[in-house]
Amino acid sequence: MRHFGQLSPAVRQRLFHREPIEFTAGSSARVLAAALGATLYSPATRPRLADDILKQAGHGVVSMVVCLEDSIDDAEVPAAEENLVRQFADLDARAVAGAALPLLFIRVREPGQIPDLAKRFGESIRQLSGFVLPKFTEERGTPFLEALTAAEAGSGHRLFAMPVLESPELLHLETRARTLAGIAATVDEYRDRILALRLGVTDFCSAYGLRRSPDMTAYDVHIVASVIADVVNVLGRADGTGYTVTGPVWEYFRLQERMFKPQLRRSPFMEGRADELRTTLIEHDLDGLLREIELDRANGLTGKTCIHPSHVLPVHALSVVSHEEFSDAQDILRPERDGGGVLRSAYTNKMNEVKPHRAWAERTLLRAAAFGVARDDVGFVELLRAGHAAS
Repeated sequence: MRHFGQLSPAVRQRLFHREPIEFTAGSSARVLAAALGATLYSPATRPRLADDILKQAGHGVVSMVVCLEDSIDDAEVPAAEENLVRQFADLDARAVAGAALPLLFIRVREPGQIPDLAKRFGESIRQLSGFVLPKFTEERGTPFLEALTAAEAGSGHRLFAMPVLESPELLHLETRARTLAGIAATVDEYRDRILALRLGVTDFCSAYGLRRSPDMTAYDVHIVASVIADVVNVLGRADGTGYTVTGPVWEYFRLQERMFKPQLRRSPFMEGRADELRTTLIEHDLDGLLREIELDRANGLTGKTCIHPSHVLPVHALSVVSHEEFSDAQDILRPERDGGGVLRSAYTNKMNEVKPHRAWAERTLLRAAAFGVARDDVGFVELLRAGHAAS
């Protein structure tokens, strides 16, 4: 699989200075964590789940979570599990026949579901990349990770964990530091199993009866922004001890075919991007999502939880590395720069200070491998339009 793989080779060649790399479910954890992109959630109760997964893969989705937790009623869990077993058997048969699948994860409720499902899946577990672990804390997380380790050993198939950080103990100021320290100790013990940490911002808002409007990002809700900052501070460091932390869910959507409209107004998000504004504007309903995606990256987050297919393409388009970013990152990481120093960027518009900017450059080149590097005359709108046309 590869990002923008739904585009024809000719279109990719026109858009990309360097195309996204190909990867598989067997690729290294470092590559997979960078390439998760927009992780699309789907309830496990969907009767045509296998068809839905293949359809989304054809539209450019590379990671999906099938949910047995909050997205379904408590009474639906047994039937949802049975449906999952059937649907994964179907997916396995199609994959053997050559169908391309995204990275697939299951969000469970309780630790016991992990070994139970692994056993019931049989050979079809080879189509599963791992489990999403809800409301993760030190006390609650350890049994989940023990169950995942046992399921991996029993099946002989590599399984990753993606803990969701969403508990009230993490939100509340008086317990946050202790909870974060406990989470850090737990995931460090199972580091090889942890693909990414996911933020459950909806649960954070729920604890205070809040819900942000389409005009507000998670960073406009200060009580939420403070948690994100502390999670990245403790768990997202670039010194080799950190983890990939993914961006929060965006709750609002429109039908994908209404993504574009004639130029009737100036989008606040697109202000200042004159070349892109001359042709096409993004609907107002996407302004908040686009701002939040850029703020996610500015605050150290990678990828995003998505609950609607129309969110996938904007996340991926804004994940593509610009030609300017790529040029700066390459300059900073040249072997002759190992001793440090300051240099003017090739675009002659900024200072690149080698030692302080090195971690940024390394992360940028990792993202460039996963999502590609745009040509110097290609921007977000061109990428979005091409992806929309291919869908």
